[in-house]
Amino acid sequence: MAHLSSRGVIPVREHLRDQVANALRAALIAGELRPGAVYSAPILAAELGVSATPVREAMLDLAKEGLVEAVRNKGFRITEITERDLDEYTEIRALIEVPTIGRATAVATPEQLEALRPLALEIVETARGHDLIGYLEADRRFHLGLLALAGNGHLVEVVSDLRKRSRLYGLNWLDETGRLVASAQEHIELLDLMLARDSEGAQECISRHLGHVRSLWADGAEGAATTPNGLQLGTA
Repeated sequence: MAHLSSRGVIPVREHLRDQVANALRAALIAGELRPGAVYSAPILAAELGVSATPVREAMLDLAKEGLVEAVRNKGFRITEITERDLDEYTEIRALIEVPTIGRATAVATPEQLEALRPLALEIVETARGHDLIGYLEADRRFHLGLLALAGNGHLVEVVSDLRKRSRLYGLNWLDETGRLVASAQEHIELLDLMLARDSEGAQECISRHLGHVRSLWADGAEGAATTPNGLQLGTA
């Protein structure tokens, strides 16, 4: 049986909890932590080469993000997302983000928009470099940064929560098939449309992007389900 230790033992440092959380996110994205399965902190800790305490702390952080849920006296269950859940999350995001991008296009300064270009480029670079954790972080910061330009902080928080709940289990499969880069490049297209003050074009682009991401997730989930997984963890 393969183990999480194949990722390398995590050294004891000041931010061990964050390092463990990132390692678990990576395992979840890669499909090494299976939706619906329950994992105990001691088992995960042994495979990561750390004590159970930072694993429990990291799992509590992931629970706040909706990625796992605590199971009394057993550990943590990886939450499952249904097709209907994803459809509904995507619909809500479109209802919020499409008009908000239109408003941001009208009010944001060129300087504010250009400040986000490094993130758009980072999204593409991380996709090409197969850095899925880096990709998701750059993608999160870019999208929330654009929405923040419309001036509604509570709206940004709502979208942030929806993004956490609709994370991409099939992301590794999309990366392996080379389809992630095309999706990543849509961020640069969106930014250029906003800089050109093309509100209608920007709204069409973000609507297409959200639909594209949803269809890619469906394809990725199907591919991940039919592709042999090189790492299977023991459950609690």
